[in-house]
Amino acid sequence: MMEWTHWHPVARAGEVGSVPLPVQLLEQPLVLWRDAAGHPRALTDQCPHRGAQLSLGRVTAGGQLECPYHGWQFEGESGHCTHVPALPAFTPPATHCARRHAACEAYGLVWVRLAPGEADLPRFAAEDDPRLRKLLCGPYDVAASAPRIVENFLDMAHFAYVHEGWLGTREAPGVDDYRVEPTPTGLLATGCKAWQPQSNLHSTAPAQVEYTYEVTAPYAAVLTKVPEAGTTAVDGWRESIALYICPVTPVQSRVWFRLAVADFTSPDEKLQAFQHTIFTQDQPVLESQTPQRLPLDLRAELHTAADKASSAYRRFLRQRGVTFGVC
Repeated sequence: MMEWTHWHPVARAGEVGSVPLPVQLLEQPLVLWRDAAGHPRALTDQCPHRGAQLSLGRVTAGGQLECPYHGWQFEGESGHCTHVPALPAFTPPATHCARRHAACEAYGLVWVRLAPGEADLPRFAAEDDPRLRKLLCGPYDVAASAPRIVENFLDMAHFAYVHEGWLGTREAPGVDDYRVEPTPTGLLATGCKAWQPQSNLHSTAPAQVEYTYEVTAPYAAVLTKVPEAGTTAVDGWRESIALYICPVTPVQSRVWFRLAVADFTSPDEKLQAFQHTIFTQDQPVLESQTPQRLPLDLRAELHTAADKASSAYRRFLRQRGVTFGVC
């Protein structure tokens, strides 16, 4: 699957340390830990000797992963077995190795790529903006496919109903025309506008809010929102929110949001609470959708001009040959 050649988030960076951490990605069981140099490492969570779960083992003082069954030790860079305790004089050959996967750390998360590929990590331009504070929200375990969650993130027509009194109002449900153009990583939607009673934590009045959406990978997207001047308690307020999804199974996902906001004073918990409120309004609707996998045949569900971003997203997935979480 082409999805194996992309980077996917699998855990908060702070969760990965000197204790083996089991995770699942694209239906594949993995084990994460940090080696002696602090680098995140990822192996398939199965010892090649007798199939035991490596995540039940331990990390040695030298940063290697030790199997709980027979004590075989594996280094993380290549997955090669370095020690078989039952044969102290034995030098394991190159064929004695666990299945290793590329791992890295970015945006407060550990990312894994199951197979070699050329795709970069999803871009989040706000990460390098010193005027914005960054923090994570999540994870959320959602009984919905990753593409369904991305499509919801791109959708403005639900604001007036799912987020009534927050990001929308039934008195102003209209979606003005906006522009969508394809990009190498997905799409860019500009000129998006929404009338919102409370667009952010610091809103002081209802406001017309301008949105920009960008799909940055098959299961990742970024929105940037700027409310009208004078409608927030923070002058020059702007924020960017990145959506990062771990596709656990075709119909189960783990979701994080990376917030970049012009607020260096509010506690993390207060900023996270606003995002939590919004997403937990989305979650029951997402989990109610059938089919759970996103249909890529545009004839399978009805579409209007207000849905042009999600229609473009479906075309992108079909053109890229994405098969996980779609139908």
